[in-house]
Amino acid sequence: MNPIQTEIAAGVGLITLNRPEALNALTLQMVMDLTAILTEWCDHPNVEMVAIRGSNKQGPFGHFCAGGDIRFFHDAAIAGDPALETFFTAEYSLNNLIYNYPKPYIAFMDGVVMGGGMGLAQGADLRIVSERTKMAMPETNIGLFPDVGGGYFLSRCPGASGEYLALTGQMLTGKDALVVGLADGLASSEAMPKLWNSLTENSHLSPPERLAALQEKLSKTPPKPQWLDPQINTIFSLPTLMDIIQALEKADNQWALECLQTLRQRSPLMLSVTLEQIRRGRHLSLADDLRMERTLVQHCFATKHLNRSGINSETVEGIRALVIDKDQNPIWNPARIQEVTAEMVAPFFISPWPENQHPLANLK
Repeated sequence: MNPIQTEIAAGVGLITLNRPEALNALTLQMVMDLTAILTEWCDHPNVEMVAIRGSNKQGPFGHFCAGGDIRFFHDAAIAGDPALETFFTAEYSLNNLIYNYPKPYIAFMDGVVMGGGMGLAQGADLRIVSERTKMAMPETNIGLFPDVGGGYFLSRCPGASGEYLALTGQMLTGKDALVVGLADGLASSEAMPKLWNSLTENSHLSPPERLAALQEKLSKTPPKPQWLDPQINTIFSLPTLMDIIQALEKADNQWALECLQTLRQRSPLMLSVTLEQIRRGRHLSLADDLRMERTLVQHCFATKHLNRSGINSETVEGIRALVIDKDQNPIWNPARIQEVTAEMVAPFFISPWPENQHPLANLK
């Protein structure tokens, strides 16, 4: 069955991610197909707006997208498969296309929305979540960093919540996502099909009118979540990762202890890279952020300045521990946060390509 299902109805281009056995995780072919579809619809006279949703094993909705296919990342990195580089170049180009899409683009983020799924949704004109939404950028859990534009959209969350979400991979509900600006409206999961159908049933309305009518049906004022502790801004805005760790140790409360427990399970090296990514991303355009992330991901799988690549990289080791061997015991190198030096982190941000040969040099 085709993992990307499309239909044009009443002026709306409808996309359903249909790989439910893998929570709609993105393959290279899916990324290429989505890019081709959206590119074609840019100038399609019968497409006035676009909507995207996921599916579960019972049918539409239930999940959106769990991210990229990390088993593929693991195997391709070990094999030296050039398709790995092709994947990230294609995915980040797709993210840029969505952010700059010339027609209204609506994302129905029911269920799991992680990693690459965030890349498909955060550039939408309307981002709809539900009580079933489980949103996160959990990449530090596998020795990676929050990519697909994470340096751009997380850094623009209020205060230092972006640093907190990037480093810890905190799971957000639909209501949580509204509070930190990663969603625009909340609807019940039961209402999702009706809202989806309303886009084609109200064909007498213009695209802006249909978008406005849909927005009016959504809740936009959730209560502040308990996890959004006031200390997030004071602690996660500190200059270095060690400063953050030491402040959490001094805080000595349940929230701080949970943060410490989480951070101590992550790759010290990639936590340091991630913090720098968010700080830099706050001052970059989307295109420049995606170029930075394409540079970062190149170094993640081929960390030449540390003489490590493939199976010896932090990212492959993280994926191995989480989903291949499932021993939940990654062997990070270095093993402790205090062992990470600026000289280890800085080269991640140096492009291995001349400026005009960067894989994303043409992004605007």
